[in-house]
Amino acid sequence: MPDVELSYADKIVHFLAYCIFTALWYLAFSRALSIKKKKAIFNAVIFAIVFGIVIEILQGTVTTTRASDIYDVFANTAGALLVSLIIWLKHELGVKNN
Repeated sequence: MPDVELSYADKIVHFLAYCIFTALWYLAFSRALSIKKKKAIFNAVIFAIVFGIVIEILQGTVTTTRASDIYDVFANTAGALLVSLIIWLKHELGVKNN
């Protein structure tokens, strides 16, 4: 068995990128497309997760210089879910913008 090392810095970058990615899609859905907030959160999360999975599959099948990594999918999903939870809690708790 080969010795496999996980790069945690890479996973943190994936996590943070998908936090930002999901937040931006939420803003696009809720403000630009005028979709209701809960549906916009749901759409943003589903879009981010599916996009992350598709990208990882394509990296493993289409390219020769990249490899798919299930841990990247987990980091992407965790980032999308965390930011969606934060957005949902912000709306449920009635936190107002100035």
